[in-house]
Amino acid sequence: MSPTPDFRLDDFIPYLLSVAANAVSDAVAAAYRISHDLSTPEWRLIAVLAEDGGLTPQAIGRRTRMDKVTVSRASVSLLERGFVRRAPNPVDQRSHILSLSASGLSVYHEVAPLALRVQEQILEGFSPQEIESLSRLLVRAEAAATVSDESRKATR
Repeated sequence: MSPTPDFRLDDFIPYLLSVAANAVSDAVAAAYRISHDLSTPEWRLIAVLAEDGGLTPQAIGRRTRMDKVTVSRASVSLLERGFVRRAPNPVDQRSHILSLSASGLSVYHEVAPLALRVQEQILEGFSPQEIESLSRLLVRAEAAATVSDESRKATR
């Protein structure tokens, strides 16, 4: 079978987004992996809890688009390391609320500036307008993909 003539992987936007996201994520991950031995899901969980306060694992999954197994593994690891606390959910007894401990908040305050420095290095060749456009386009692409995904689920 021969390739489809109009399709080139290197020109396929979803592929380009994925490759760029992985490269950027790997560059940022080096900062928190080296300084605090955190995985990407663990760092995302810490950052979300620092920004949003206590959340259920389900809310963390929706916010970060991580699946529930990934959220669960990250939260168990962070609980064991004392970076996260777990409390019963007063609204739903089948669930619980995760929040940062003082040491988790301290990790956030140490790692966030490192992540920002890596972001600055990655984007140093971009103009402020290009950075703003890139951010806006990524938000739009994510929103469009979410609507498309919800439409596909509704038609099943």
